[in-house]
Amino acid sequence: MNDTTLCEQEAQREEQTPPPVKKGKFKLYVEKGFLSYDFMMLPGMLFLLIFNIIPMYGLIIAFQDFIPSKGLFEQEWVGFQNFVDLFDRPETWGVIGNTFKIAILKIIFTFPVPIIFALLMNEVRVLGLKKGIQTVVYLPNFISWVIMAGIILDMFSLENGVVNNVLGWFGIGPIEFLGETKYFVPLLIYTEIWKSFGWGSIIYLASLSAVDPTLYESCVIDGARRWKQTLAVTLPAMVPIITLSAVLKLGDVLNAGFDQIFNLYNENVMDGADIIDTFTYRLFKDEYAWSQSTLIGLIKSVVSMVFILTGWGLARKLTNYSVF
Repeated sequence: MNDTTLCEQEAQREEQTPPPVKKGKFKLYVEKGFLSYDFMMLPGMLFLLIFNIIPMYGLIIAFQDFIPSKGLFEQEWVGFQNFVDLFDRPETWGVIGNTFKIAILKIIFTFPVPIIFALLMNEVRVLGLKKGIQTVVYLPNFISWVIMAGIILDMFSLENGVVNNVLGWFGIGPIEFLGETKYFVPLLIYTEIWKSFGWGSIIYLASLSAVDPTLYESCVIDGARRWKQTLAVTLPAMVPIITLSAVLKLGDVLNAGFDQIFNLYNENVMDGADIIDTFTYRLFKDEYAWSQSTLIGLIKSVVSMVFILTGWGLARKLTNYSVF
């Protein structure tokens, strides 16, 4: 009897309880705080819209015989003739080959260095020493290639360069680092590593700071030394960031480093160091080939997009990693 009474009372209480008010999707969106993230993204989205998306209408120049005095929409349309003219130029294929060679070599040699540096810095236990090393290796990133090129030119000068003076002590040289392609291309790779590896290691160090210390403690209990801990804990924690960085690096295959090469190269190394960006600069500046310059930019964008999508597909298939 008492059980029946309690059940009846509970049923009456549920009948008297008003049904929950259904909230609109927008209200739920605001309550969960997603709207604040949208406002935080707004400046970046505006920047992307103004400087990257809206100017894309200018790509129509690639299909015109562009003359600035006529205006953008009053030009003579030539279709794909600019493609034909561009690839009929004798220097075009050499420039493309140089670009791929320098860019791929840079990716091969520069990509692992920040990862290795982050792993080494993760082993440093003295906080003051760690911060001091990081400060020193981060500084070159904040020096422009204009200033960096002046430093490099002084260091590797044929007559009074520090490097050639040191080599002279051992009976070597002098070596014309800036005048021979076989030395100039490795110099590009070395200076790229010098300038960028410290800053590039930041994201890897950030990923390591999120590793649970108890995982290392478990490894110690199991008798694993530092190398085994690195293989079992540290590297797996870095895999998502390494994968993302590799995918983004693929988009830079056609970006061999305009600022660096433009400030360092000369006529003696032009055959082996002239890349797409420096070639485009000369087309625009010296020959006023506006349409072909725009066409090169369009081709670079399309090829970079293909490489990024390919890299993303491979990362998703091989490592089950996705940016979404």
